[in-house]
Amino acid sequence: MYPNGDQNKGNVPPQFTPMQTLPQNFSPWSTGLCGCCEDPTNCFTTCCCPCITFGRIAEVVDRGTTSCAVSSSLFCCLLWFTCCPYLYSCTYRSKLRGQFNLEESPCADCLVHWACGYCALCQEYRELKNRGLDPSFGWQANADRMNRGVVTPPAIENGMSR
Repeated sequence: MYPNGDQNKGNVPPQFTPMQTLPQNFSPWSTGLCGCCEDPTNCFTTCCCPCITFGRIAEVVDRGTTSCAVSSSLFCCLLWFTCCPYLYSCTYRSKLRGQFNLEESPCADCLVHWACGYCALCQEYRELKNRGLDPSFGWQANADRMNRGVVTPPAIENGMSR
């Protein structure tokens, strides 16, 4: 059976139109890639020891499933032994973009980390901070801060019922 219900006259293969996907509306980053001086403390930390900045970002992006120490150590080992930790760190940029529906700009995540790794780490750190998640506190402290003020309803006792 052919899509238009006709018989195949002349043995011409049926034409199928590809499915069209709806365009997604991505949000812009809250700060630019080269806005490192907007947070001088983080800029200094990243320039001196990028593994610390990366570890803090990774812990928050992974919602505490990996610790800052483990992620920092892995980044540091990749930096010392391969001089290319950015194949690893760009995956966290992708995760961060997915969590906040951010546009992939100014170019692909791995290219941003390869060409401007320190700037990318600073931008990701600022993005989390601007969204209310301070990476320097760690995931647990941020989660506790977010849950503050949330009231748990009282438990309903299974006593008398109709």
